[in-house]
Amino acid sequence: MAGAGAGLIVVIFFFGIFMLGGVRVLNEYERAVVFRLGRLTPYRGPGVTFIIPMLEKMARIDLRTVTLDIPPQDVITRDNVTVKVSAVLYFRVVDPSKAVTEVADYLFATMQIAQTTLRSVGGQTELDDLLSQRDKLNAQIQTIIDAQTEPWGIKVTLVELKNIDLPQEMQRAIAAQAEAERERRAKVIAAEGEFQAAQRLAEAAEIMSKSPITLQLRYLQTLAEIATEHNSTTVFPLPIDLLEPFIQMRKNLETK
Repeated sequence: MAGAGAGLIVVIFFFGIFMLGGVRVLNEYERAVVFRLGRLTPYRGPGVTFIIPMLEKMARIDLRTVTLDIPPQDVITRDNVTVKVSAVLYFRVVDPSKAVTEVADYLFATMQIAQTTLRSVGGQTELDDLLSQRDKLNAQIQTIIDAQTEPWGIKVTLVELKNIDLPQEMQRAIAAQAEAERERRAKVIAAEGEFQAAQRLAEAAEIMSKSPITLQLRYLQTLAEIATEHNSTTVFPLPIDLLEPFIQMRKNLETK
């Protein structure tokens, strides 16, 4: 009897250890996808969960946002320019059961979809749009990838283009184009300034033509400015209009 009791205790001890081996602790951001004899059961967690040894198998799924770095892809744009485009993809698992049962490796599958989509969208875009309309391209790529990964229980939250590497000759061409554009704007601004100055001079000339004394006063003001800036003797012709009263007076005396 004593031997039978000791054997029972040993059996219970090993059975307890065996059962404790099925205890799993899941973090707040984790879920357990459990298969019982090959059949899918509702996922479990977070907290403590129990997996029946030998009968159940568990796959641990992380629900946090995953940052996926898409390596540079060779893209031929619609205007036949070869560039290398890299991007970063943010996604998370919203349905753990689908992420396990619908695709073998959702990380690898999402990476492949992201690479092919990046090449496809870049090939349908001209170089100028690729450089200037990144927000539009980001949204377009995100929509396409999200539609492809939705059956896998994956939600794509954000796509951002990182780098667009151009060939050296294309970089020089773009720099020359930018320089030409800056020169054009400078010439336009200078011409606009000349035009406005000519307009003001024409208006001033019209005003002075209506009042000759204004022209004389402007003439004297200019001479005063010259004498102030240059401390030297200045010889200038005396305007005939200033002598006109004296000439008229002499003519009157002669007629008398």
